[in-house]
Amino acid sequence: MADTQHTQGRFQARLIAGLWRALANWRPASLWRLARMTGPLVQLGSRRERRVTRINLAQAYPDRPESERRRMARRSLVHSSATMLELGLAWMGEPDRVEASILEVHGRELLDEARAEGRGVIVLAPHFGNWEVLNFWLSGHFPFTAMYEPPKLAPLDPIIRGGRERRGAELVPTNPRGVAALLKALKRGETVGILPDQTPSWGSGVFAPFFGRQAYTATLLPKLVARTEARVVTGVAKRVRGRGFALHFLAADERVYSSDETTSAAGVNACVEAAIALDPVQYQWEYKRYRKTPEELEGRADWKRFRVY
Repeated sequence: MADTQHTQGRFQARLIAGLWRALANWRPASLWRLARMTGPLVQLGSRRERRVTRINLAQAYPDRPESERRRMARRSLVHSSATMLELGLAWMGEPDRVEASILEVHGRELLDEARAEGRGVIVLAPHFGNWEVLNFWLSGHFPFTAMYEPPKLAPLDPIIRGGRERRGAELVPTNPRGVAALLKALKRGETVGILPDQTPSWGSGVFAPFFGRQAYTATLLPKLVARTEARVVTGVAKRVRGRGFALHFLAADERVYSSDETTSAAGVNACVEAAIALDPVQYQWEYKRYRKTPEELEGRADWKRFRVY
């Protein structure tokens, strides 16, 4: 069974890598047209993604008509399809071609001002638009460090790692050694990237509101800020009418600088909400952001309290 799964994994990895290579030098407009054509077909076979997207949109926009939310869900899943198709461009495309796909950059002064003051910059990069294009730009313009967890399909690891590192980014593991590397980079006045909207493991987060509902949110940020006095900025690569991308760097909610982890986490989630407001359908709503619940945490606490050793 293990050999069969290994063989299937290698076959899947070859197919995916082959698709990325074939699309690496397509123009963003062509990739967007392909996403619009194939997106509906992909959605037919993605029942889980459709369901989770609709649930999350209902949570975030309860006052909007259901018909509008369904349209938003369909458009969001097309954008998710576009992201997958664009990975070849971001990781394997000619650098000049990728750079040319970035049509606008807004808010760069937030990064430049912090670096002029000798402060490091923490870029919160939610799953919006194409975050790999954002990584490409950041690593080409600043000393840049980001955490990296190898993919489940191990044969894709060298492709993904090579794509993210090709402009000089340093990838560090998602463990204490990686956190130490982020701290060192920030103390050198460099830039680091953090994904603010992934659910952390128990013990690495707190519950904070995200679109009016408690979401388990990582507490890495206040630890980094407290020890480095870094500037926090939200960054996204937004699609512009399918022609390319506009980078937006937004000043962070002031609560992110709080030493109180719950307050800081609420600020992080507010930053993600502000980024989503740029174009809600470009957010990856199919991720189960509320998979951990306060009730589950209470249950774990009760289990520990009454456990017999």
